Amino acid sequence: MIERLTGTVAARTGEGVVLDVGGVGFLLEVSAVTLGDVASVGGNATLFTHLHVREEALQLFGFSTEEERELFRLFLGVSKIGPRLALAALSCRRPADLKRALAAGDVALFSSVPGIGRKTAERIILELREKMGDLGVSVGSAGPGAAPLDEGTVPLARAALVELGFSVQEADRLLSTLDAGLPVEDLVRRALAR
Repeated sequence: MIERLTGTVAARTGEGVVLDVGGVGFLLEVSAVTLGDVASVGGNATLFTHLHVREEALQLFGFSTEEERELFRLFLGVSKIGPRLALAALSCRRPADLKRALAAGDVALFSSVPGIGRKTAERIILELREKMGDLGVSVGSAGPGAAPLDEGTVPLARAALVELGFSVQEADRLLSTLDAGLPVEDLVRRALAR
């Protein structure tokens, strides 16, 4: 098992990073969150890894934190969730925020991830919610600057903005300073006006 890799960033693509370690270039598939954390080409980086073995291929996934890798592995344990969907889910938020969303039962957030519908989102929450409780994550533990996860109409407004083409991060940024008690239509209108 490859635990982590440290080397020079040789290339960055939309879905991955090539890390040059002692003259060997490793292609690591990464989430959007990790891609944002990785240094630019020529810089040094350390990525925690997960090797996914399939009959026809070996896939190496990279994560900027051990917490993100652990969450990836938890997602893989959910029935019908493969590495692509797990990576897509990790791309929508930081691991701590995803754990809070799981604990809060935020179906709207997970169903806004491309490839995950409402039923799959409900299954993810059902299968992982108890594990989040075991990790000491509570519904009311959102950190400073985090968008409300299960307050009022914010999840529905977020889902509407995602349907309009915004990323989950963009939708959260637009909604972060708005009153969670407003009707969904007002939240969406005010977010679009920004």
